[in-house]
Amino acid sequence: MFKLTIAGLWARKRRLIGTSLAVVLGVAFLAATLVLGDTMRAGFASAFTSANSGTDVVVRSADSIGSGEDRVRGALDASVVDRVAAIAGVRAALPSVEGVATIIGADGERVGGDGPPTVGTNWIPDSGLNPYQIAEGRAPNAAGEVVIDRGAAEKGDLHVGDRTTVLTPAPVDVTIVGIATFGDVDSLGPTTYTAFTLPEASALFAQRPDAVSSVLVAAEAGVSQESLRDEITELMPARIEALTQAELTAEQEQQIGDDFLNMFEMILLAFAGIALVVATFSIHNTFSILVAQRTRESALLRAIGASRRQVVAAVTMEAAIIGVVASAIGFAVGLGLAAGLRALMSGAGLGLPGSGLVVDGVTIVIAGLVGVVTTLVASVTPAIKASRVAPLAAMRDVAVDDSASSTVRAVVGAVIAGAGAVVVVTAASLATGAVARAGLGALAMVVGFVVLGPVVARPAASALGSFASVTRGVTGRLARRNAMRNPRRIASSASALMVGTAVVALFTTFGASVKASIGDMVDDSFAGDLVITQTDFSGAGIATELAPALAGLPEVSGSVGASIVTATINGATVEPMATDPAVLASVIDLEDDAGSLADVGPGEIAVSTRWAEDHGVGIGDVLPMTFVDGSTTDLTITNLFGRQDILSNMIMTTGDWAPHAGQAMDVVVFVDLVDGVSIERGQAAVAEVTAQYGAPDPDTREEYVESVGGQVDQMLTLIYGLLGIAVLIALMGIGNTLSLSIHERTRELGLLRAVGQDRSQVRSALRWESVIVAVFGTIGGLGLGTFLGWGLMRALQAQAGFGVFALPVTPLVAIIGLAAGAGVVAAVRPARRAARLDILNAIAAS
Repeated sequence: MFKLTIAGLWARKRRLIGTSLAVVLGVAFLAATLVLGDTMRAGFASAFTSANSGTDVVVRSADSIGSGEDRVRGALDASVVDRVAAIAGVRAALPSVEGVATIIGADGERVGGDGPPTVGTNWIPDSGLNPYQIAEGRAPNAAGEVVIDRGAAEKGDLHVGDRTTVLTPAPVDVTIVGIATFGDVDSLGPTTYTAFTLPEASALFAQRPDAVSSVLVAAEAGVSQESLRDEITELMPARIEALTQAELTAEQEQQIGDDFLNMFEMILLAFAGIALVVATFSIHNTFSILVAQRTRESALLRAIGASRRQVVAAVTMEAAIIGVVASAIGFAVGLGLAAGLRALMSGAGLGLPGSGLVVDGVTIVIAGLVGVVTTLVASVTPAIKASRVAPLAAMRDVAVDDSASSTVRAVVGAVIAGAGAVVVVTAASLATGAVARAGLGALAMVVGFVVLGPVVARPAASALGSFASVTRGVTGRLARRNAMRNPRRIASSASALMVGTAVVALFTTFGASVKASIGDMVDDSFAGDLVITQTDFSGAGIATELAPALAGLPEVSGSVGASIVTATINGATVEPMATDPAVLASVIDLEDDAGSLADVGPGEIAVSTRWAEDHGVGIGDVLPMTFVDGSTTDLTITNLFGRQDILSNMIMTTGDWAPHAGQAMDVVVFVDLVDGVSIERGQAAVAEVTAQYGAPDPDTREEYVESVGGQVDQMLTLIYGLLGIAVLIALMGIGNTLSLSIHERTRELGLLRAVGQDRSQVRSALRWESVIVAVFGTIGGLGLGTFLGWGLMRALQAQAGFGVFALPVTPLVAIIGLAAGAGVVAAVRPARRAARLDILNAIAAS
C-alpha cells in the first residue's frame, strides 16, 4: 500500500499542487508570525540587557498605579540618593529623572515617535551606569544644553553646536553639545534619547524639583547584586523597593510583552488561524474530489483483498506526505516572509538591536505539526468515504461525488446558525461581557453557515446563474447546471471564500460604523469650532500653556485643554479627565442628567450616569481619589452626565490634579471661535500659536472626523493585507476544484466539442461557473459579516456606551465585483486546459 500511495502521488502530482500551496501559504503565515515574534523578543531582551548592563541595582518607589504602558510610578525624594550612596558596598549611586521629550529636526519636523518612545532624561556622568557614551562633543553642564543619540541626530540632520527645539511637551530651546551612541550602535532601536542636566530634567519631568524617578546603583567589586539589593531594601523605608539588574530586565521584557508583543502576536496568529481554516476547506475539497474520482481504483483495491483500514491508511498516508512536504516548504517561505517584515520594520525606523532571525525549536515543531495536522484533519472524511466503496463499484463506468444535502444537515445547520444569531442579538442586553458574548454567537453562526452550505448551494447557484443563462445562451446554461451539479463540492469551495469574506465584511462594517459614530458624536456634542489632538503615539502630549494662550486671541471665545489623570478609587484604577469644567461645558455637551458640568469646581467631580449606576453612587457622594504620590483627595459628585464616549466617565478640575501630576500635558484642546469669525481666519490664527508651542495644527470639526476616519482606514488597509492570504487560498481552492472537476468531465467536454462547441465557449462556461461559485461564497460572507458587524456595534454600545451602526454599501458592492473578477482569474488556467483537450482522446477517456 505504501508503494501504491507513492506511485499514486507521483502520478497525480499536478492535481495536488493546489492542495500543497494552500498548506504552504497557511504554514508560511504562521511561521512568519512565530519567528518574527521570537526575533522581536530577542531584540528587546538584547536591548534591555545592554541598557542595564552597568547597573547592579535600581532603587525606585514601590507605589504605582495602572498596568503595562499606562502604569504611572511614584517619585523618590532626592535625599534618597545620598542615603543609598552611604550604604556599604555601593560604588556609585546617581539619580535618574525620566520623561517624554521629542526632538525637532533641522527641517522642523519631529524625530521619532509614532509608537517607539521619545525618552527625555538627565545625563548620567558615570560610564558604568550610563549605557550611552559620548561619541562627539561633551556632556551637558548648563541649562539649555542637551546630548542626543546619533540615530536621532542623523534622522533630524542635527550636529554638535546646532540649535533646535525639544518638546516636553512645552517647547524648550536647546543647544546640542554632544552626540551619544548606545554602546556600539547609534541608538536603542527606534527610541530617541535626549539628556539634559539634572536640574533642568527635574524641572521638566519630575513631580517636584526635589524628586527623582529612580536611583541607579553600581556595586563595589566583589559585592553581589542580590546581597546589595537586600541591604538596600532593609535600610530603605517600606514604600521604596530595590531590583537587581536581572530582575529589572525581566520586568521590562514582561512589560513589553504585555504592552505590545503579546497583542502583536495574538493579532497575527488570529489572521494566520483564519488562513489555516480557509486552507482546511480547500484541502478537504481537493481530497473529496480525488477520492470521488478514484472510486473505481478504491473498489478494485477492495476487490483484490484490501481492507477498509488499508484504504483509509492509503489516503491518510497521502495526506501526511503532502502535509510534511508542504509544511517544510511553508516554513522556509515563512522565514523569508519574516525577514522581509523585519526589513520593512527597520526601514520604517522600528528596528531593534540584534542581527538575523531567531528560530526557536518550538516554533519549528509548532509550524510543522499545525501543517501536518491540518492536512490530516481535512482528509479524514474523504478517507473514510473511500474505505466505504463497495468492491462491485469497480464495474461501474463513472464514480463522481454526487452527494446531496440531507434533512438532518438542514436542521442542524439552521439550529446552530439560529442559536448563534440569537446570542449575537441578545448580547446587547448585557452591561458587561456583551462583546465577548457577541463573539461567541459569531463563531456559532460561522459553523452554522458552513453546515448549511450544501443545503442552499443548489438553489443559490440556480439563482446566481440565471444571469449567465439569459445573457450567454447555451454556454451560460451549461455553466449554471455545472455549478448546480455537486452542491456539497460547490459549498465547500464557496465556504472557504465565505469565511475570508465574512471577516473582511465584519471589519469593513466595523470601520464604517466607528467613523459614523465619531461623526455623530462630534455633530451631537461638540459645539466648538476647532480641535487640536496629538497624533504621536510615543506618549508626547500638548503643552498645558497652549489652551490659555489660545484663549487670549481676539478670534477665540473659549479654549480648554484636557489631560488624563491616573488614580485609584477604593483600590480600583480610574482615568478621569482633568480640565476646566466651566469652559468645557461651553464647547462640549455631555448631556447633563443631574447637576451642571459648568458648576463643577475645586473638590468636586462629574461622573457619567452609567458609571454612577454601576458603582452605586450619586449626587452628593464623596469619592476618595488616591494619586501615585500617595496622597488622597476627597471629591464630591456634583454632576451626572450621559455622554461618556467623548472624553471619559469622570471629569475633575485641573487644580485638583496639578499638585499630583508629574510631566504636565494635555491630550486634546478644544477651541470655540468668536461669532462672526470665519473658520479659515480662526484656524490660521490658532495655527500660528500652536506652531509656537510645537503642537499639531488645529482641525476643523470635519477635518477631525476625517482624520479619525483616516486612522481607521489605515487600520483596515493593514487588516485587508493580512486577510489577503486567506482570500488567496480560497480563490486557489476554487481554481483547484475546477481543475480537478475537468478530469471527471473529460468525456463530457469532448462530446460538447464534437457537437459544435468551440474553445472560447468551453472557456466561457468554466469562467461563469467559477464566477457563480465565487459570488455565492462572497454574498454569504458579506451577509454574515455585515450581520456580525451590526451585532458587534450593538454589543459595544451596550458595554462601552459607544457606537452606531453604519452600512458601508459602496465597499460591500465593490467586494462583490472584486469576487466576480477573482472568479474569472481563478478559472483562467482550468478553462485554458479544458479548451485544449483533444476531442477524440476526450471522448475515449474512461
